[in-house]
Amino acid sequence: MKVRTRFFISLFFVCFALSLSSEDLPNFPFTTGEKLEYDISWGFIPVGTATLAINLITEAPQKYWQINFSVSTNDFADAFYKVRTRVRSEVDYSFSKSLYYSKNQQEGKTVKSIEVKFDYDKQLCFYSENSRENKPLSIDGNVFDPLSIVYAFRLHPHKTGERKVISTCDGKKSLAISIKVGEKEQVRVPLGKFTTHSATPEMKNLSGVFKKSPKGILRVWYSVEDNRIPILIKSKVVVGSFTAKLRKA
Repeated sequence: MKVRTRFFISLFFVCFALSLSSEDLPNFPFTTGEKLEYDISWGFIPVGTATLAINLITEAPQKYWQINFSVSTNDFADAFYKVRTRVRSEVDYSFSKSLYYSKNQQEGKTVKSIEVKFDYDKQLCFYSENSRENKPLSIDGNVFDPLSIVYAFRLHPHKTGERKVISTCDGKKSLAISIKVGEKEQVRVPLGKFTTHSATPEMKNLSGVFKKSPKGILRVWYSVEDNRIPILIKSKVVVGSFTAKLRKA
């Protein structure tokens, strides 16, 4: 009898904890623990892998979302242009604004450590590169960093032909990114075949990124399911075309 009583008491607390955690989580298209792995190619040549993950962090009394992105070239590409870059973003619990952004960049001969902090009480953004601080940048309302916009775009269903505008700040520049949603397309990647909507940002807003490639193109294909996962990413810059295809989720 005592064993049975302890069993039901334990079961009650387990179910109670699970019910609290499920109700406590916002109704977002992503959830804590989501991890996406991509194969990257340059043209038809495999050159590396990338990982994109999001987790809910609880540090009393705060809760926030942490996004981690990493990209690494393979042995073949290392001989020409070695890449080992890690990016981290922290977004508030309601996913309405970025709190922190960092980038440890090792790409070829470029080695940088970037850190961006957001102060919404003062409406300022603080940027430092290799421990050298820039003059604070004024921001207008809530903004997302360059990594978190991938998830911010997933927050709402997509409709063909619509434009979504996301306020963005990388610490050095603050602007509104206009993203056009394309037609539904069938896309095949290593993980399988998906029905998707493409998302294409206006290049005039990203001129700083593609300043050496006036015909640069960036497109991301999101699944049409409720989770709206980024399935395929293509970018065309001065050195050629790069493609990231989802291999594991």
